[in-house]
Amino acid sequence: MRLVVLASASSWYLRDLVRAAGADHQVTQAGFSELTSQVDGSGIQVHSGPLPLGDADAVLVRTMPPGSLEQVVFRMNALAELEASGTCVLNPARSMEVAIDKYLATARLQQAGFRVPVTVACQTVDETLAAFHALGGDVVVKPLFGSEGRGITRCQDEALMLRAAKMLAQLGAVIYLQPFIEHQGFDIRLLVIGPQVFAIRRRNALDWRTNVSRGAQAEPIELTAELAEMAQRAAQAVGAPLAGVDLLPAVDGTLYAIEVNAVPGWRAVARATGVDIARRVLEFVEHQLQETGAK
Repeated sequence: MRLVVLASASSWYLRDLVRAAGADHQVTQAGFSELTSQVDGSGIQVHSGPLPLGDADAVLVRTMPPGSLEQVVFRMNALAELEASGTCVLNPARSMEVAIDKYLATARLQQAGFRVPVTVACQTVDETLAAFHALGGDVVVKPLFGSEGRGITRCQDEALMLRAAKMLAQLGAVIYLQPFIEHQGFDIRLLVIGPQVFAIRRRNALDWRTNVSRGAQAEPIELTAELAEMAQRAAQAVGAPLAGVDLLPAVDGTLYAIEVNAVPGWRAVARATGVDIARRVLEFVEHQLQETGAK
């Protein structure tokens, strides 16, 4: 299999895939910022630098670097056209568009029957302050596009909320707020690889944020039938066959669906479970090629 991985050249995940592939597959790195596309009489060609992505059997997206609105839209459209031409792209561009947008992903989860935190997305200072008070004066403010806990802030003070709202409004940001949910210091990460699901608990005694990048410790937990069903339903809600599903148990026992990541990391899952996740990812990509008949 000729697999192109859209990732940084220094990515741990790229190295892990190369290791797992061994001599069985050809794994080549490509960068998002080098994407180009040409439309002419022969069709549509998508390259990353000199590398024609259409020559690959599959393209695996392992990063989603920040960019301008134009850059992000172009990148997603180029991947969608690549997929339409017959190349297997994982995850599909549309699923990444949904998952990257926290507002849209939360809406899809709610529509799929999950309990989600009350969420307000707004654009003005007045609307932000109204939401702050309506949500109890203790809120979590998140960037609409973001990952690994970056930019997430808890705000319990009206003056600080006002200052943050003014700054975000001046930047032209959409302001995304949820009430702070009292929890037990951990969340549940469910990694979906097609029909397979792997489960860990991420516990952080030093920070209310449970991201491993914030110092949380990962530990394996039993994958119950309920958790497996929830993982698959959440992944399907955003259309991502490869997904990281985050669930937060509140202190009262309520289980909230917080996020679906369409470019999920697996380093902590592999370490906690002892499973060679990179190998499972490669096997799933092979299976997708066989099922879809993609070149």
